[in-house]
Amino acid sequence: MATSKSKTLTAAAEKELLAILKIRFEQNMQRHAGVDWQTIEKRLEKQPEKLCTIQQMEIWGGAPDVVVLDEKETAYFFVDCVAESPKERRSCCYDEAALDARKENKPKHSAMGMASSIGVEMLTEAQYRKLQEIESFDLKTSSWVKTPEAIRKLGGAIFCDRRFNTVFVYHNGAESYYGSRGFRGMVRI
Repeated sequence: MATSKSKTLTAAAEKELLAILKIRFEQNMQRHAGVDWQTIEKRLEKQPEKLCTIQQMEIWGGAPDVVVLDEKETAYFFVDCVAESPKERRSCCYDEAALDARKENKPKHSAMGMASSIGVEMLTEAQYRKLQEIESFDLKTSSWVKTPEAIRKLGGAIFCDRRFNTVFVYHNGAESYYGSRGFRGMVRI
């Protein structure tokens, strides 16, 4: 999975991406009630490097959209809003330490490594739950979430999904990976 080395997009690529994002924004107002597109576009103009990150989210199948994760915060977040965990980001263990520790049947990537390579943060459990309050995601897949250090030190990692109209949090060894588990990323603007 190649990532863009450039920190800015060409004018044509920027225009194309902004058009995609605007359409998605307007079609999904429940994700960002009270926010107008002009505010988002102005913030993106001041942070062109964030557009590169959002483009990678789009390329890797995340369908990024603006989500209000915290009404008290002045930042807005582009979050992967594809219905199921992004296909291009599945079958990965939790982090690089887990990837290095695995001796047989190694996955190609780790979730934390992939997130870092495109410049996104993984959602925390609280952010994942907030996202699920807005809309139902991961009805057939699951997503790694940022794991508290105390759990990670013991070799574990946590992931979430939505089943039976309920958000569940589970644990696994950080080195585990499954074809139906990926991760959702976010970028703050």
